[in-house]
Amino acid sequence: MAIAKAERLMNLALCLLGTRRPLSKRELRESIEAYVEAFGPEQSTAGSDDAFNRMFERDKDDLRELGLVIETVESLDGEVGYLARRDSNRLPPITLDAEEAAALGLAAKVWQQARLAGAASGALQKLRAAGLPEEVDPYEAHGALEPRIPVHEAAFEPLMLALRDRRPVVFDYRKASAARPETRHVEPWALECWRGHWYLAGFDRDRGAERVFRLSRITGRVRSRGGRFTAPVPDVVTVRETVASWAGEIADRCARIRLRSGAGYPLRAKATAVRELGDGWDELEIPYGHGLDAWLVEFGPDVVVLEPAELRADVVDRLRAVAKG
Repeated sequence: MAIAKAERLMNLALCLLGTRRPLSKRELRESIEAYVEAFGPEQSTAGSDDAFNRMFERDKDDLRELGLVIETVESLDGEVGYLARRDSNRLPPITLDAEEAAALGLAAKVWQQARLAGAASGALQKLRAAGLPEEVDPYEAHGALEPRIPVHEAAFEPLMLALRDRRPVVFDYRKASAARPETRHVEPWALECWRGHWYLAGFDRDRGAERVFRLSRITGRVRSRGGRFTAPVPDVVTVRETVASWAGEIADRCARIRLRSGAGYPLRAKATAVRELGDGWDELEIPYGHGLDAWLVEFGPDVVVLEPAELRADVVDRLRAVAKG
């Protein structure tokens, strides 16, 4: 179905770009194979006419969202026609200096081992044809370190495609403090890798607010949904800042915890002070910010919160919720 729609949109775009005069709906219906097969003259009824009009309007809107400038022109006899002028749909010449070309080459190398390698290579070939400096080799080594972005989560590719196409998605998500996953309906905005983990930022329809999801906590399959976004996409999506604040990295207070000896190395790495208590326990002082309670719960019985009292209460509440299942 997706391939058939893509072919139909491409044929409609080529038809609108190739005409020198506006084409009416009737002419487009008789010229494009997909329309002829579905709504040919022998199938012309009031119902099929309505179905064609709905499909055509959706197709026209989809092409406009993809950037095609489609003009609506009314003739002297009142008939409405459509065309896409080539001068209105022509990109300006692409000019890249050596540093910009090197940056694009480096970005392509990042994805060289992933399923995006073909798309990245094809994009560079198009840029080369459009004026990428011949003296610049996009794949030339720029240092001893080879850039790589690990993508192990099965949810990455369907989310990336949904994000590109502005399609809402549905998936089951297990929070760190929950025993069972919950179904989330999300309008995806951005994917970002931070400290070895991939995160999705988007609009959570069930909660009516922006949320950030760690891909490794998505269970099952990511399903796409029809329809348009219901919330505006912000110009800047601060995924890393949001995750950092949840992880307690943006903190202006200090928490004191007991940690079992030989456990909780990520907590020890953040500690500003460590003191041995004996009997297999240490006392740590760590930065306290939003989301620290959820992080501490992940260490289970190896952590005991001493202070502040509100952090201890939050951790106890989360543990009780997990115990209840």
